[in-house]
Amino acid sequence: MSSPAQPLAASLVQSVDWLAIAPPTIAAVAGLVVLVADLFLPEHRKALLGWTSVAGLAAATAMLLPLLDGDRSTFCLTGDAAVCSYTADRFTLVIQFLVLGGALLSALLSVTALKDARKELPEGEYWFLLLSSAAGAALLPASRDLATLIVALEVASLPAFALVGLRYGDRKSSEAALKFFLSSVTATAVSLMGISFVYATTGTLYLTQVADRIQDVDGQFHTLAQTGVVLTLVGFAFKTAAVPFHFWVPDTYVGAPLPIAAYLSVIGKAVGFSGLILVTVVALPSYADVWGPALAALAALTMTVGNVGALRQQATRAYSAVRLLAWSSVGQAGYLLVPIAAAAYSGDAEKSIGSTVAYALMYGAVNLGAFAVAALVGRTKVFNRVADYRGLYASSPLSALLLAFFLLCLAGLPPGIIGLFAKVTVFSAAVDAGLGWLAVIMAVNVVIALFYYLQWTALLFRAPEGEPVKHRVPGPVTAAIALTGVLGIALSGAPQLVLRFTDTGLF
Repeated sequence: MSSPAQPLAASLVQSVDWLAIAPPTIAAVAGLVVLVADLFLPEHRKALLGWTSVAGLAAATAMLLPLLDGDRSTFCLTGDAAVCSYTADRFTLVIQFLVLGGALLSALLSVTALKDARKELPEGEYWFLLLSSAAGAALLPASRDLATLIVALEVASLPAFALVGLRYGDRKSSEAALKFFLSSVTATAVSLMGISFVYATTGTLYLTQVADRIQDVDGQFHTLAQTGVVLTLVGFAFKTAAVPFHFWVPDTYVGAPLPIAAYLSVIGKAVGFSGLILVTVVALPSYADVWGPALAALAALTMTVGNVGALRQQATRAYSAVRLLAWSSVGQAGYLLVPIAAAAYSGDAEKSIGSTVAYALMYGAVNLGAFAVAALVGRTKVFNRVADYRGLYASSPLSALLLAFFLLCLAGLPPGIIGLFAKVTVFSAAVDAGLGWLAVIMAVNVVIALFYYLQWTALLFRAPEGEPVKHRVPGPVTAAIALTGVLGIALSGAPQLVLRFTDTGLF
């Protein structure tokens, strides 16, 4: 006679859609392979670990192609197949492409950085941590319950703390990692408290069920639910480097190996924004009156503080190029927040979210390109000042032209048509949602940003002081610069390609 537990256990068994979960799974498996291989490879063969990691990330990115034919879900409730923990829809695939493609470019930069570091960075641990973080970042946009969302967020974040502080005997690196870790842990703790409040008021962690049940919360729990919404947003606001949760950014980017600064500037933001979108627009649309004004205020503050911070950077200060890119990334985060805030007021939330996704794709390509050129210059100019880029055109014409193109894209000026196109898309999202005041603040910030982007661009073509230093471009760095350049130029030539991503499939 079978026990009652057996039918219950049988009902919980379900098949796993391995194709749907292939992208993050391949990245995770590649990380384990690298970790084990590191134990057996002799010192002079450690470079194989880097190329194995690059191949793993390339394979994970390629596995997005078979998923384009339609939405797939897995880890669903047995009683309700529409409620799932993992969904590979259009939104998921676009963010996974941004995350895995960005991680692949960061890995190419890392191959050269590790070689130049001369044993200051342990290769096996470095590649394992990078792949683990990329796996968590790829899992996050597919997460459709709050527990998986937080686990993915932490899997993406925890290895990043170690990567920032991995350089042996570097106090600057250790200080950056500690600042990053402490502020992130605090934000995560606050976010977890918020999720516990949401769970207490709804009795579920699934995003679609939260959206249904939180509308009918008893009056006595209404304040608890509102508090839960606000606290939940804090953790994701930290990941996006939104003001006032941005203070870790400049020191962390300077203290980290440059490929990791590039990784955090794009993949870290993609993780934060995708989580923010899922929590607000999917799980909590009925609380738009709470998170809409909060995100609009954060967007205005973030773009203003970020651009003013970048404007104040002195060209002769040590690491001023990296600091300027760090403050610039904070300003760009403000632009990315605008359409998410607009979704609270707009009748077409999907179009608003599509504007953020389109802007993120543009930003990811050109910002990684700018960091790739910074990594090239940093090989001969240890302090990586903005002043070190004077006359770059005389010594490395193609690198100078591409860096100028990337900076003009970030500024939103021709020939960086994709940057202009993305900014207009975000601007129109604010106007369509009736947020005229936010559109005005954005316009003012775009003008402020023009000054420091054009100042850096002009410096590239000025006469060099003394003999121009020739920059020997290693193969992996060449590949990273070329890939970002081709992508940026292709999107500038056909910006309508980005329009295809405004249909996110979230609704």
